[in-house]
Amino acid sequence: MKNVLRLASLALVCLLFNTTDLQAQGNCFQGEDGKFYNLDGTPCTNTVATAVPFLRIVGDARSGAMGDVGIAISADPNAMHFNASKLVLAEEDLAVSATYTPWLRSLGLNDVYLAYLSGYKKLSDLEAIGFGLRYFSLGSIEFTDVNGEALVTGRPNEFEVALAYSRKLSDNFTAGLTGKFIYSNLAAGQQLDGGDIIEAGIAGAADISFTYQTELNSSSLDDSDLTIGLALSNIGSKITYTRNVDRDFLPANFGLGAAWTLGFDEFNTLTIAADVNKLMVPTPCQGPDCVNDDRLDQSPISAIFSSWGDAPEGFSEELREFVYSIGLEYWYDKQFAVRAGYFNEHIQKGGRKYLTLGLGLKYNIFGLNFSYLVPTTNQRNPLDNTLRFSLLFDFGAFEPQG
Repeated sequence: MKNVLRLASLALVCLLFNTTDLQAQGNCFQGEDGKFYNLDGTPCTNTVATAVPFLRIVGDARSGAMGDVGIAISADPNAMHFNASKLVLAEEDLAVSATYTPWLRSLGLNDVYLAYLSGYKKLSDLEAIGFGLRYFSLGSIEFTDVNGEALVTGRPNEFEVALAYSRKLSDNFTAGLTGKFIYSNLAAGQQLDGGDIIEAGIAGAADISFTYQTELNSSSLDDSDLTIGLALSNIGSKITYTRNVDRDFLPANFGLGAAWTLGFDEFNTLTIAADVNKLMVPTPCQGPDCVNDDRLDQSPISAIFSSWGDAPEGFSEELREFVYSIGLEYWYDKQFAVRAGYFNEHIQKGGRKYLTLGLGLKYNIFGLNFSYLVPTTNQRNPLDNTLRFSLLFDFGAFEPQG
């Protein structure tokens, strides 16, 4: 059953991000200017790929409506994904969020989805704990042999369990630490041609995050504050699906975000937010020197440092690996929200570009968020024209007001 694991992994990547330019990677030549080009003369596609990319999916309809911004916006249970250090800054003492994200509905797939459950509890004004459970189903996939004959039908799935601790270090500065257990079952039980049995991949990881929040004085605004967040995510072991010594990197990520909240009066509030993200894993090698390239054999920690300077085209290509998001959120009377955002990734690094729109409703303990993705390129996105939603319960609203 040749290449079963590779096909399952490729299917997962396509279902997650549908990166149509992956086929160009590895078919590039180096021009006289030292840069690499596809065979048709366009700049070479050199997408940074990792195992378990579902860890980087934004499973929150609020952030999904703001161009996937989330590192520095106001704290809610979904801070578990972006920046757990914000949890201690949350307004309520206890809250839970549940999100359902359908996947590739435009292709008629009804059994591919992401489910995300998260929550937190403030232990005091100085401490908070949080949890997260992320489950990704790839639906039914038929495995075949080298002749294309059907063997069995599998249901690949993956999940992540996360626990976090958030603490105030000063009036304006907080820190958070998250531990994760990761399970990835792409084709467990199937046998490769060499006799190896495919197993479920298991890994452990951690997130380290920090938040700085300060009030801004303004004579024209009732309230104004600035929040800056830094998150280093998915730092952990490599993962493998066989007993082979070759292991794949987790999607270790550097994230930096800022959010400026403007309170015009007691009814109208506007937040302007932006995030910058970069994967901290090796950039694929290009050119004749790749035969002796050992960057994939690095330890995860070594790869984190080398990933800032290992792009084949140098510093200019490193800059292309940054992904940018910007989002707006307007609240009226803290009960009705309108959101919009834009996500941008360089064409040589995946080329995902899209607008997002969404609404939010909140009444008493209950909140409901919607998001909708509007494609801006011909490249298909798994969430094209798909409506997703999140339910939010702020149980702290039950507590009597002192």
